[in-house]
Amino acid sequence: MRNFIAFIKHFQVVLIFVLLQGIALSLYVSFVQFPRSQYLTTASFIQGNIFSARNSLTKHFALSENNVQLQKKNIELMNKQPFSFIPQENGLVKINDTLHREQYEYIPAVVINSTHDKRDNYFTINAGTSQGIKRGMGVFSNNGIVGIIHNTSTNFSVIKSCLTKKLNIAIMLKESNEFGFLEWDGRDARRGSMTGVSNDFDLKIWSRIVTKGGGGIFPRGIPVGKIEKFEVIEGEPLWDITFLFSEDFRSLQNVYVIKNLLEKEQLDLENQANENQK
Repeated sequence: MRNFIAFIKHFQVVLIFVLLQGIALSLYVSFVQFPRSQYLTTASFIQGNIFSARNSLTKHFALSENNVQLQKKNIELMNKQPFSFIPQENGLVKINDTLHREQYEYIPAVVINSTHDKRDNYFTINAGTSQGIKRGMGVFSNNGIVGIIHNTSTNFSVIKSCLTKKLNIAIMLKESNEFGFLEWDGRDARRGSMTGVSNDFDLKIWSRIVTKGGGGIFPRGIPVGKIEKFEVIEGEPLWDITFLFSEDFRSLQNVYVIKNLLEKEQLDLENQANENQK
């Protein structure tokens, strides 16, 4: 205590000066408009930056949960679409459990690694056999198809992207139902080709291309892309069709794996037909 009093006495002039300066500065800011506004602006700026940083941090940690919730909502909507059901009575389109059986389920996943600039491209998702995923299942995003399951482990899967050669996905023109196959020439991640379409059919720029279905991998009608240009293949009665993919593979994040609930029934029937032909 004695040392503290000695310290006050020794620096009393300096302490009184600091106190008076503080009072003067406070009165100046309070009663003079310009410095007051400058002070408030600076304080607001600093406070705003702090809130912005806190908000960005909060959004970052909440992003994963938000994506999961969004995917769940999307699955609920997809489960109500006609392509998720198989007709049970005279081809009726009305969605009713007594008339339709659900044919497809959708498993949500997140892309954790991907390529788009190689001749054959693959991407990895954070779901595997423990989620019911197996080789050969179709994969699509909110925008359109993206590939087919190539390999799986317990918690991860590798997908062969649409940006590969010889993927053999059956696709069709939505307006005319004329079908062909998806191909990629290895050049542009935004553009694919549709092969096998006869030039007897009239085409239009920006006509929609969707999945044909029927193979048990993709339901009919999932977006693939839109025609950008076309020309006759020299010496062949076919169109050379270039289309823009519905999905941008350079920024792919959230996907859905398609589980065909009637796959075994379909394969057993097809194998039986093949045996009868031998």
